[in-house]
Amino acid sequence: MARKNQCVSGVTVQLEMRNLWEEFNSLGTEMIVTKAGRRMFPTFQVKISGMDPLADYVLLMDFVPLDDKRYRYAFHNSAWLVAGKADPATPGRVHFHPDSPAKGGQWMRQIVSFDKLKLTNNLMDDNGHIILNSMHRYQPRFHVVVVDPRPDSERYAQENFKSFIFTETQFIAVTAYQNHRITQLKIASNPFAKGFRECEPDDWPGSPGQLLGCLSRNSGAAPSVQIQKTPEKGFANNHLPPPLLGEASHLHHPSLVTPASLPDVCIARRPLNESSATLPYKHLSYHSIYVGARARATPYTLPSSRAASFHAVNIYTAGGYEQ
Repeated sequence: MARKNQCVSGVTVQLEMRNLWEEFNSLGTEMIVTKAGRRMFPTFQVKISGMDPLADYVLLMDFVPLDDKRYRYAFHNSAWLVAGKADPATPGRVHFHPDSPAKGGQWMRQIVSFDKLKLTNNLMDDNGHIILNSMHRYQPRFHVVVVDPRPDSERYAQENFKSFIFTETQFIAVTAYQNHRITQLKIASNPFAKGFRECEPDDWPGSPGQLLGCLSRNSGAAPSVQIQKTPEKGFANNHLPPPLLGEASHLHHPSLVTPASLPDVCIARRPLNESSATLPYKHLSYHSIYVGARARATPYTLPSSRAASFHAVNIYTAGGYEQ
């Protein structure tokens, strides 16, 4: 190991939501990858300490294969099995936190969240998303890089960064959830998926009888019922269900439904000052809220992200593995 710059030697990192990550890890965490890019859940969040408050730091993440194998899910025994040799390695990319660079004092004041990081399986992606192979296992890595003002800082590249790995954040990249328990846990713990949980009648405006009556009278309510009864399909559809569409009315998207296809209780939620010809329920893409960070050149050379590199990180500290 190279001697580290004193600005990074004392840096420690604590993983946020560790209990949730461990719960997912016990089931075999799965992360969705799509052509357009999908955000991770749980979101990678850390609390950092030990930085020089006046020094500038860049924070970034990359993902390395855990092995050289491809996997498949066996539904009859609910387990992942080796299906063969890994596919050719995807282009190695890093994701910079959009606030980088920033002073150490700023990073340490709050929890650092990589909520704009997206995963994709599109090898031709030009949005800077992290490219992964589906059905392969990966380990996220977190890097803290101090900005060295010296003109020959390239000579000290190995001294100016510190890497951290948390084994509970390992996952298998998938295009659709394989383990139904993972699907249920994601829906139960993801605040953006609250519309796919089983709704209590009291959550609706009006009495339960009124709700059931309007559903039986109106065939247009059938898609909403289907989404709630089959959360796996609804969650993969990338569209919010009608109970959440009203909350997104400030986003000017094309209308998703018409007044004739809505239950009476939904129409009753229309703002009083709005005409009957328009409704606040709009089409909202789950991915349109966040824009992935663009790819940039790495400040310093980081360890290889090829499949052979997963043996390199093997030193345990209180904050996870670090290099």
